[in-house]
Parts: sequence; structure tokens; C-alpha cells
Amino acid sequence: MHDIPNRIADVLLELEASLRTHGKWDDLKPKASDLKSSIPFCMDTLKFEQWLQWIFLPTMKDTIEQTKPLPLKSAIFEYAEECLLENDPSTQQLLFQLKRFDDLISIQASTNRH
Repeated sequence: MHDIPNRIADVLLELEASLRTHGKWDDLKPKASDLKSSIPFCMDTLKFEQWLQWIFLPTMKDTIEQTKPLPLKSAIFEYAEECLLENDPSTQQLLFQLKRFDDLISIQASTNRH
């Protein structure tokens, strides 16, 4: 399944497009101290969408571009469900994309074990 990184890259692009299209993309970068939180998802300093934009997307794009090892597991979808409003149509799209990301990470991890 060597195409998994390419499929993940596609999901990352779709996720960024969704954030932009639905007005969840910030033009101003948060303070450096807000980006360095030790709490998962920087939930003490950033909104979830900000974490996606400023931490998750750049980290995953770098991982793919530099062909670094992908994470062995991901549970972003579970946290996203708790953070995002379920009745917001743009949120449904974000949740779908994050679920696809988690699923692709699981597929990649299972193929690496064999």
C-alpha cells in the first residue's frame, strides 16, 4: 500500500480547503507560546481548527514531503467529534476527512506489520 502517503496528502489538501471554504482558517498566526502547549491538541491555548491549521497540517505535510515515517495510529476523529458542532455542515465535512485520515493511518500501520 505504497499509495497511502499520497492518499493522506490528498486528505490533507481537502482538509485545508474545507477549513478555508467554511471560514475556519485564520489569517493571523497564534502567538508562539500558544503553539508550544504541552497539552494534547493545544486545547488550553488553541481552538481545534487552529490546531489543525497551525500544528497538524504543517506537521503532516512535512512528514509526507520528507518521507518520514507516518504515525502508527491516529485518533483525531474521536477528539474532533467532541470539539466540533455536529449540526454544522462544514463540520460534517471536516469530520469525514479526519475519519479518512485516521482510517488511512490504520491501513498503513497494518500493512507495515505484515
